[in-house]
Amino acid sequence: MRRSLYSLTLATAGLVLASYTLIAANGQSDTHQELAGARRATARYHNLSQALADGYVNINVFVPGQGFHYLKPELLDANFDPESPELLVYAADKNGRLRLVAVEYAVPLSENRPEGFTGDQDLWSRNEAFGIWTLHAWLWLNNPNGIFAEFNPRVD
Repeated sequence: MRRSLYSLTLATAGLVLASYTLIAANGQSDTHQELAGARRATARYHNLSQALADGYVNINVFVPGQGFHYLKPELLDANFDPESPELLVYAADKNGRLRLVAVEYAVPLSENRPEGFTGDQDLWSRNEAFGIWTLHAWLWLNNPNGIFAEFNPRVD
């Protein structure tokens, strides 16, 4: 019994190590860690009052397929930090209460798209009207189009 439990433990450890190696080889490990850091850093903003207290302001922008946007003005610069998104995106639930669904990164327009998350899966959009590049990360509401898609069909 002890020998088979030991063998099972070794086999499980081997599978876990192999899967981490595969993830790292695909360049996904760093992105997943960056996304996990963003989730940890923004979890407190499920409470909109906390977001307001921390300096996010309602900029009165609602975009169908995205939601209501709250900006922290002092973060709007040329720096990308996964744990400090410039915008928080909220959507109304069935009772009309706003709930955090995504974070959005914004960088002033430049010739080239910004460096963002590790790898090449993040989809920066050029927003000429506001003079910024933007990137959504659907951390808090699954997006069938992908975590970095600009629009989420689950948001009205």
